[in-house]
Amino acid sequence: MLKAQRLIQLIMIINAKKSFTVQELADEFGLSYRTITRDLQELSELGIPLYSIQGRGGGYKLLRDRTLPPIAFSESEAIALFFASQSLQFFGSLPFEEGASSALNKFYHYLPDDIKEQIDRLKNKVAIWSPYRATDPECLKTLLQAIMTRSAVSIEYNSRHGVRQRNIQPVGLYSSHGYWYCPAFCYLKGDYRLFRADRILKAQLNESIPWRKDVEQFDLRNPPEKNGADQASLTVELTANGVRLLESESWFGPAIERREDGRGTATILVPAENMKFYLDLIWQLGEDARVLEPTEAIEYIKQKIKIMSLNYN
Repeated sequence: MLKAQRLIQLIMIINAKKSFTVQELADEFGLSYRTITRDLQELSELGIPLYSIQGRGGGYKLLRDRTLPPIAFSESEAIALFFASQSLQFFGSLPFEEGASSALNKFYHYLPDDIKEQIDRLKNKVAIWSPYRATDPECLKTLLQAIMTRSAVSIEYNSRHGVRQRNIQPVGLYSSHGYWYCPAFCYLKGDYRLFRADRILKAQLNESIPWRKDVEQFDLRNPPEKNGADQASLTVELTANGVRLLESESWFGPAIERREDGRGTATILVPAENMKFYLDLIWQLGEDARVLEPTEAIEYIKQKIKIMSLNYN
């Protein structure tokens, strides 16, 4: 095996190990202790974050922020990666913003000049617009880390009841209309809740809280079932234009039942405490939507109409 090939394979092996000894690698490669020691020294000089463990049973470990082995990309794959990254630039916050920018700069630096020119032509030519919403990127990063490392999170959450301390176990993290949302199990309520990330004032991993395996089985495509007392059925009647405007909404679109004349009806189950959020979406449709149930939802819309009419009297 050529030395370059051996070094690449060595990077892949030590990335997969939490810790290792020189002798373990020497046995695995069928090489001498001295040769592996020289290889590790060379990898360290190349920037692989290795550090030695002193004492009996010692060896080597990688720092937490490990360096991945070289990966070969085709031209179309390189362009696809740039397009995917650039499409996120209009979000107010990202959980990996600095990492994405740094990775792209490294990636771009080593591309052939003709591919750089092609990518440069895409700048400001293609965009996926998103409403700008200010969210603390560190908060998003903590929520993402919690999912990856199987950790609970202690948060300060600013709801309509004021700022409260919550311990949660995130189910997922998604963005809609520029807002980031985190469905999670709330240890205080003993049930699942939907948290809006911009209302989380502070978030930190809390390893003292046991990770619940029953929560981990759920994800964004397989959401947790909620207690019947905490959810409500919302039914909306739509004009043909209302159907067209609402069919792209992830919450309402799949639930729309269309009629031959183009009109339709949508019924969805929503968390009772978040009913106003969904009603405000419906409010934006104006005369193209009419709430049929529940009664408290109809009263909420009537109150908004009354307040709006007072603004013009």
